[in-house]
Amino acid sequence: MAKINKHKDSLYNYIIPDVADWPIAKLSADRAGFLNDVKKKTAERITKSFGGDNDLHSLLEKVLYQEQRRVKNNPWRADPKDDKYFWAKIKEELLVSKDQDKSGDEAIFEQILTRYAEEIGGSFKPESYKFARRIIPKLFRRLLNARRNPRKFWKDKHGFKEHIQYKGSIEEIRNLATKSTIVFLPTHFSNIDSILLGLSIDAIGLPAAIYGAGLNLFEIKLFSYFMSRLGSYTVDRRKKNRIYLELLKTYSTEAMRRDCHSLFFPGGTRSRSGAIETSLKLGLLGTAFDAQRLNFMEDGDDAKKIFIVPVVLNYHFVLEAPVLIREYLKQHGKERFLQENDEISTSYKISKFLLKFFTRKSEMVVSFGKPKDLFGNTIDENGNSVNSKGRVVNIKEYFQSNGALTEDLQRDREYNRLLAEQVVKDLHKTNCILTSHVLSFVGFTLIKSKFPELDLFELLRIEKIETELTLGEVGVAIENVVARLLEMEKNGDIMMSNNLKKPIDEIINNGLLTLGMYNNKMPLMLTKEGKIVSEDLNLLYFYHNRSTGYNLEKYV
Repeated sequence: MAKINKHKDSLYNYIIPDVADWPIAKLSADRAGFLNDVKKKTAERITKSFGGDNDLHSLLEKVLYQEQRRVKNNPWRADPKDDKYFWAKIKEELLVSKDQDKSGDEAIFEQILTRYAEEIGGSFKPESYKFARRIIPKLFRRLLNARRNPRKFWKDKHGFKEHIQYKGSIEEIRNLATKSTIVFLPTHFSNIDSILLGLSIDAIGLPAAIYGAGLNLFEIKLFSYFMSRLGSYTVDRRKKNRIYLELLKTYSTEAMRRDCHSLFFPGGTRSRSGAIETSLKLGLLGTAFDAQRLNFMEDGDDAKKIFIVPVVLNYHFVLEAPVLIREYLKQHGKERFLQENDEISTSYKISKFLLKFFTRKSEMVVSFGKPKDLFGNTIDENGNSVNSKGRVVNIKEYFQSNGALTEDLQRDREYNRLLAEQVVKDLHKTNCILTSHVLSFVGFTLIKSKFPELDLFELLRIEKIETELTLGEVGVAIENVVARLLEMEKNGDIMMSNNLKKPIDEIINNGLLTLGMYNNKMPLMLTKEGKIVSEDLNLLYFYHNRSTGYNLEKYV
């Protein structure tokens, strides 16, 4: 009874009406079989590289050493309660197996594989998904309709989709998703991104995608409850040992081979600077190449293809912005900045953030870029790859050597590197600039221009009175920048919010209203005297960075 056609907050009918028929649902229904397959293939991949009889024992000793250090020096609340006991037990068994035949090591290897597989493996149930899909928008609608009036909090007049706009190649993505596997590659600015992306994929009518969520997020009850119902599997970035990393990659590869759409944050973590990612993590992204090659090896020319779609989440303020920018500045300024605790560590603070987000006049834009294959070729409506010269190409040939399909790690790493470069370009083209982005970019650039002799860290320490700008100079600069953005949008180099196409005074007012609205100190504010000043240049710099990379400075 899991059949649904369209949720009232969705924009499109589901391309697969019955949730039980979704690839992720089928994968979860065979969770035990899938995890066994992942363990088997991980073991085969690891042992294939061994050159001596003692290699497995040496690997196990190294894993034990790394894990015991993690348990002692960096424990998390989300860790299994028996973590310390498990690795103590492994230590005892390793001491015994050292003097026995290799069967003892193989048994220990199996234990570790099983533990990691169970930890990583997600669980998706159609009814649970339907419940989460119903309750999350319901919660958001209540917040949306509160309008700062508690008596209206429970009235259900408007949908949260009124605050979320979806732009880009949605019809093309929906068409390709019926015949191929989609890998979404989004920007990452906030811990709420996973939930909002899950809702966005649902809103355009696609089956839920699997995605890796940091194990630390499961310490937050609000996230833990919903992420497991929206397709997540866990990723523990503290674990750097080979067994864990190989199993994680195999999990991702085999899930795609079972037709599950996937979602990777290519930046690996939230952007500390506030800018769109320019340096991408290649690990899990490389599993798409593994899956595509294996598909060709198994099914030949009839193999299902894997396409990538860049996604940019655009909103006016980030709950964690003060902490993120301090981390960024500390990294680049060393002793000049002190690192503070993360401000999004509790369900209460997240709920408070969501309340403020949805009860103020704000907007969110989810921009879907053009689908491409793993080699940067565009895709026609039939799913064919088309190169820059307009010719249809057979991407199976990219995986061939001397006419035969082969596994070539060096070749695939180079393909992965080239893909990362393409994704960076596509994310910048998919970015949708908002009024607050332009205002913060113009504001910070104008302030910086008044102190050309100061470096960044000196500039960030100037007094509030020294940041003062006139409405006139801000308006002229915004007019010039918007004119340039309109040219770029026409050429397909960027997207723009509809609010940026309004008169300049409305752009400034909207930007001031929405910029950093959650934060105690405002990045920019209008004084009683009609001047624009910054109460927090760190935050202004963070939001300014969202519009960097487009050479807009010369238009200010």
